[in-house]
This record gives sequence, structure tokens and C-alpha cells, in this order.
Amino acid sequence: MHLNMSENNCPFEERDRDRLPPILNHSLDRGPKFPFPSYGSFISTLNHKRESGSHSLSSPLLLPAVKQVRELPPICPDVRQKHRISIDVLPPEVKARFFSEHIIPIRTKTAKEFQDDVERATISGDWKQVHDFYLTTFDSFLELNGAFKKEANAPFNTIEDSGINIKFVNIVYDALLHTPADTQKSVLKGIINSLLREWKGPRTKDDLRAYFVLVQNPQYTSPATYVIYAHLLRQIAALAETDHHFLMHWFKKLPQKRFKQLVERLQLFITTRLFPAKPEELPPMAKCSWWIPSATKVLSLLNAANTISSPPIIPFTDFYNLTLDHIDFMEDYHTWQAHGNSNRFTFCQFPFILSTVVKKAIIQRDSEQQMISMARQTLVDKVSRRQRVDMSLLFLNIKVRRLQLVSDSLDELSRKRADPEEKTESDVCWGSGVGHGWTHKRVVSSPDSTDFSHRLWDVHVCERVPVSLVQQLEM
Repeated sequence: MHLNMSENNCPFEERDRDRLPPILNHSLDRGPKFPFPSYGSFISTLNHKRESGSHSLSSPLLLPAVKQVRELPPICPDVRQKHRISIDVLPPEVKARFFSEHIIPIRTKTAKEFQDDVERATISGDWKQVHDFYLTTFDSFLELNGAFKKEANAPFNTIEDSGINIKFVNIVYDALLHTPADTQKSVLKGIINSLLREWKGPRTKDDLRAYFVLVQNPQYTSPATYVIYAHLLRQIAALAETDHHFLMHWFKKLPQKRFKQLVERLQLFITTRLFPAKPEELPPMAKCSWWIPSATKVLSLLNAANTISSPPIIPFTDFYNLTLDHIDFMEDYHTWQAHGNSNRFTFCQFPFILSTVVKKAIIQRDSEQQMISMARQTLVDKVSRRQRVDMSLLFLNIKVRRLQLVSDSLDELSRKRADPEEKTESDVCWGSGVGHGWTHKRVVSSPDSTDFSHRLWDVHVCERVPVSLVQQLEM
């Protein structure tokens, strides 16, 4: 057997580690292949090396009974031996060391057994067994799957079934709020460790199931847990669109009570971050500007789940955040107009969270700005063409009867829909004759609205009172 290897180019340590047992052969050229000198001399050479301490073998060396073999390829000094080993050829007991971290542990505790443990702990005051369950379950995403997944080895890769035992999750969370403080702290600590763990590659369905379980934790009602809650929401919001699709359909399967609690916790989180009762309890707004965008994006998943449900799980008004009535929503609207649905967050990107009051005010003010702009442009055009300016052109003139105010207004506007965004001045008929009243009607529409049937109307009826009547009232 020939060995073609250049030792002069290899470092001493590399050469010493990768050197094969010497084969006694006096020829290094590529001539005809020679058999081994003798099996006994080869074994004696190995024993001599072992005794000298220059090379150690941890297990007996088994060689096939062959008389001739082809010469070995040269060993490259730049290639580590561990990179040359394929995991696929390793025995099962060795493979387990590589893949054990991805295997879901088998947990056999049932919901009934857990309830019995809680009852015994409540009576005896010994919470150790319950504490150990929470400590183990919330230690990692794999442990969460092991505790709450219906079948540990089943894939459950469909949108129809999350594979989570929702009833068991609810029982565990309901009992959590009545456990000692150290147990609740251990749960939060386990969640922190799971969220801070370094992730490589896309999320698996087991990871999505862990997020699905963790986001239902009732501890997030307290502002003291908001830092943890924010990081959880941030990771969920940053998931891929396909992962959001799975979570949306899994949320749809939640009981109405749990679904509503999820929405309320998110709304409370957004409200508290905007207007904290105790600002010192939360980090400065400049350091956590991503809190509200993350929470709003997760809330949009719940809104989508509610929308695709028939009938809806909760009323759509439950998604309104009335706190937003007190912010500068016009600035938010102008930012949205300028940047659109870019990376810059605005509440207008998520209109489901805006109340009717905010939406109406935004549309109204935007319409007024459009009418002022159109009136200014009309005047400029008239003056530039040296035409006489008729102020009546700035209004849409309609005639309506007082008893048929709405129907006549719609009929008139249907016939005169050429200028639907002008101020409307109308003559009102008072039954048998024409009275001295007048109506200011504003046509309010969104900037890009072209469908007449979907326009919003804001009607202000003002009656002109005779001067004689005013004088009588003052007396």
C-alpha cells in the first residue's frame, strides 16, 4: 500500500493529529500495488506507537481482511477531520447527541391530574409539585409543546387544528394567577429565556404553537410584565406572512371568552403605553417606540380572525381603541398620506382600531381642505381668464322640502353629482309656502372616493329666525 502525502507542508500539530499508522513500504512512487508486509508486523507497530504515547486509540481497530487495497488519497491540511464525517452514517445512539435538542419531550400529565395537584396544594400549602410543573413547562418552546400538544410526534401542520390542548392551557393559566409569587416569577423567567434564545432559520410549526400558547398568558395584564409582553409581541409581529396565516386561523378556534381577553389585553397595553398612569413603571418612549406598532400588528391578526369568522367572534366595535380619540389623529393621517403603508407606522394603516368619531373627523377635515383647495383654484382660473367671478359657483344649489329633507337632498344630489364636493346651499319649502329658512349641507367624501353611493354625509340644519322673534325672546 502506498501513501502519497507531503508532510513538509503541514504544521506539526496537524501532521501529528492526522497522521495514519505507518505502513512499511520502501517505495513511494506510483508503481504496482504491493500487499501488506504482514498482519503481525502491522499490529506490533501499532502496539509500539501506543506504548510510546505518540498515538492513542480509544477502541480496538478492526480492519477488513483484504490483501490489496488502492492507495489512499492525500489528506489536505486545511480540512478538519470532523468536517469529513457525515452524520448520516453515524449509529442511532451517536445521532441522538446531535438532534436531541429538537425532540419534543413526552409529558404525560393530564388536565385532571394537574387540577388534583392544585387542589392538594391549596389545602396543604405545599406548592412544590405545582411549582415544578410550571418551572418545567415554561422552560422552553419544546417543553411547551411537550406539555400542551395533543400528540408529541404528530405534525399538526394544518390551519384547521393547532394541535394544542386548549382546555388544558386554559386550566393552567387560570390556576397560575392563584399560585405563590415565586411560581409566577418562574414562569416569567422561563418565558424570558425562551424569547432571548438565539434563533437560526425559519420558525417551525412547534415554535408557532409555543407563541400561540404564550400570548394567552393572563400575567400580561400587569404593567410590570409589559417588557416581556412587548418582546413576545415583537417576535410574533416579525414572523413570516405564512406563519401569520396559521396563527390567524388558530386564533379563530379560540373560545369567545379567551379571544376577547386577548383583544382586551392588547388594547390595554396600547392604551397604557400611550398614556401611562405611572410613567416611571415603563421605559422611556424613545427606547420602546416599537411597542405600539408590534401590539397593533398582532391585534390586526385577531381582527382578521374575527373578520373571517361567520358569525364574528366579537363585535367589530371591540377593536376600537377610544384612547386614540385624544391623540393628534390628523397628524397621524397626514403622515399616512405622505408615507403610505411604508415602514413608518401610523394608526391609519390599521383603520379597524380607529373609532367612528376619529374616522368621521378625519374624513370631514380632509373634505373641507379639498373644498377650500377647489374653491381657490376656481377663483384663480376665473381671474386668469378675466372672467366675472360668480360666488354662486362656489356652492351647489339645491331645493328641498322640509318634510322630505333627506329624500329631496338625495334626489337633487343625484341629478347634480358633477360637483359633489362643494358647499351646498338650499332653499327649504315650509309646507304650504316657502319659508325663510336655509340649510347648510356639506358633502363629505374621502379623497379617492368615486362611488356616489358610498359617500358620507354630515347635515347641519340651521333655521333663520325672524328679527322680531329674537327681540321678543330677549325681552
